[in-house]
Amino acid sequence: MNSPRSILFIAFLVVSFFLYQNWVIDTAPGTQKAAQQASQTANTANSSAITESAVPSADPSLRDDSVPNSTGSDTPTVAEAVSGGRVQVTTDVLDVAIALRGGDIVNAQLLEFARTQDSKARFELLHDDPTQLYIAQSGLVGKDGTDSSDGRPLFYVERDSYEMTGDTLRVPMTYTMDDGSKITKTFVFNKGSYAIDVVYSVQNAGTAHKEVQFYAQLKQIITEAGGSMMMPTYKGGAYSWDEDRYEKYDFDDMRDKPLRISTEAGWVGMLEHYFVSAWIPRANGTKQLSSSVIGGNQALMRVIYPTATIAPNSEAEIRSTLFVGPKDQDAMAAVAENLDLTVDYGFLWWLAQPIFKLLQFLQSFLINWGLSIIAVTVIIKAVLYPLTKAQYVSMAKMRMIQPKMQALKERHGDDRQKMSQAMMKLYKEEKVNPLGGCLPMLLQLPIFLSLYWVLLESVELRHAPLFLWIEDLSAKDPYYILPLLMGVSMWFMQKLQPTPATDPMQQKLMQYMPVIFTVFFLWFPSGLVLYWLSNNLITIGQMQWIYRGLEKKGMMERRKKK
Repeated sequence: MNSPRSILFIAFLVVSFFLYQNWVIDTAPGTQKAAQQASQTANTANSSAITESAVPSADPSLRDDSVPNSTGSDTPTVAEAVSGGRVQVTTDVLDVAIALRGGDIVNAQLLEFARTQDSKARFELLHDDPTQLYIAQSGLVGKDGTDSSDGRPLFYVERDSYEMTGDTLRVPMTYTMDDGSKITKTFVFNKGSYAIDVVYSVQNAGTAHKEVQFYAQLKQIITEAGGSMMMPTYKGGAYSWDEDRYEKYDFDDMRDKPLRISTEAGWVGMLEHYFVSAWIPRANGTKQLSSSVIGGNQALMRVIYPTATIAPNSEAEIRSTLFVGPKDQDAMAAVAENLDLTVDYGFLWWLAQPIFKLLQFLQSFLINWGLSIIAVTVIIKAVLYPLTKAQYVSMAKMRMIQPKMQALKERHGDDRQKMSQAMMKLYKEEKVNPLGGCLPMLLQLPIFLSLYWVLLESVELRHAPLFLWIEDLSAKDPYYILPLLMGVSMWFMQKLQPTPATDPMQQKLMQYMPVIFTVFFLWFPSGLVLYWLSNNLITIGQMQWIYRGLEKKGMMERRKKK
């Protein structure tokens, strides 16, 4: 672009964008940080256990402590004594711990994801560490339910560990009520899947009808999301329902205005950077989606089914699905409608989605995500070339009339009005449009922001290496080599562009632009810096090609005139 003000305006937009999104996600009232500050004064003793007050009532409008008493027994089973009260389940992608008390999933390790870049330890999405409590609970409430604020059922299992050997693994847990009715809670795991089916089978051995309501909820200690101004991340709740495909619901929203909606379809979830847990109902009828904060610092996202009635000497089955895994868009879309929207590309999602699909396609045969980013850059530059050619031609013409511009400056001196009139006349005579190259630059800005969100949100790029020192394209360059190379390429591009001859202040600002951008890019994901560096190098090559072609054409025209 050959308009210094336009370049400065675009730089201002970029900086403003990152400042705004950081304020919204991290510091604004009604966000995670506000919730975290409020929770610091809460009684932390309430977070040291899986509190029974978190169990919902049959009527979501009632307080949790008004739940009717449970009929659960407190007699421990052999398995509880042997395994410490939990059963361990291992599949090809998950290592899960299920508590016998209530049948909650209290730990979930993702076997294909490391905790950190150099760590052999697996990433734990769910865990019952009191300081970082994050678990998935489910049970039966209502008139004849087994779960309440006073107690929860203690299930029996045949053994304390299960390991997948085929395509499907079923883990049944049983509980017998006082009247002999039998409840079986079965967890169904499928090979290669992060979706866990939870199936309740209720056998009524009594003489009266039984009424129960299935509930499922995610419980998490309120903590700050982390991240930085250049790489902000969201941590909090989300849900989908009949009237909105996807809506975030942060911790402070849960505290100030608890969610209470009725829906035929949808889900509730908890999100963090790259990973998600979500309960997906598998029943007809109107479900209740709700949220709450208990104990001052424990957030809940919950779904409650309508009442199920089981006649004497009959059996009923209640199903639900828990997704606990990475934000893999294809996997999530296969589990539940709109769950893939938790990969949040912001307001430019319509542009980010095809960019990600293109990246995914290129990576399928290039194998390396970094090479895929370079390939995407080449494709984008090729698509935009008809437009960017106008930018470079305009720049070339501006360079060619620089001697005349300098002559005008010497002739008119400090008379700005005459200087402006003479410049406009010169532009008209030479058929130069000083703003002719702005459109390609404005088109490049949304592409840049879209790719930024793709690199920030796509779990496929987490810990994805390029080569040599770049081991994680989603993190900043540890040695700042790529940002420095990007700054050098930007400085070289600036040398190829015409120098503004009217305003010394603008000239100085333009001279410092490579330095300013380099400083900002120091903290950008290295994949994004790789894109910008590749873009600059391709641009330099295109500029040189067009400039030489125009110079050659000009020389030929001058020869013809002679």
